[in-house]
Amino acid sequence: MELHKLESPAPNKKTRKRVGRGEGSGLGKQSGKGHNGQKARGSGKVALGFEGGQMPLYRRIPKYGFKNFNRVAYVSLNLYQLAQAMDQKKVGTKITFDDLVKARLVDQNDKVKLLAHGDFDKKISIEVHKASATAKAKIEELGGTIVSLTKEEAPAPAPVPAKAKAKAETTEAPKAQAPEG
Repeated sequence: MELHKLESPAPNKKTRKRVGRGEGSGLGKQSGKGHNGQKARGSGKVALGFEGGQMPLYRRIPKYGFKNFNRVAYVSLNLYQLAQAMDQKKVGTKITFDDLVKARLVDQNDKVKLLAHGDFDKKISIEVHKASATAKAKIEELGGTIVSLTKEEAPAPAPVPAKAKAKAETTEAPKAQAPEG
């Protein structure tokens, strides 16, 4: 093999289609675009769904439902998947969210829900965002724990001390009485 004898594979030698170069070429005159109309013009594209002014199908049919933008999508993680990962020594008995990511069971940005599908017989401590009631029962039955990663709701405001409350009441201006008459 020598550099000046190298050849590229057959598909790379395909010649481009030269249109509008005389009728003898087979692609002259209208250049393969049919008779003149909107689609034969330079920018003759029609918007997707446009039906020539007729009411388009997507506006003729009824609409229903909506998309909840506040919906939180959870990735399911089953107990049998945890058991397999433990058998393959990918995770230990104390499992953090980072351990699940390193074991490639979930992605970094996922929210995880633990489900109870499959056999499981190991005592573990695991961090997940949510867990089904049966998964929670199975793990706690074996002596394990589940730590929730979801942010707790904001705590109730601290009660105002009695001294401050009394001071606030004394500083209020007396209300003006309406004239009788």
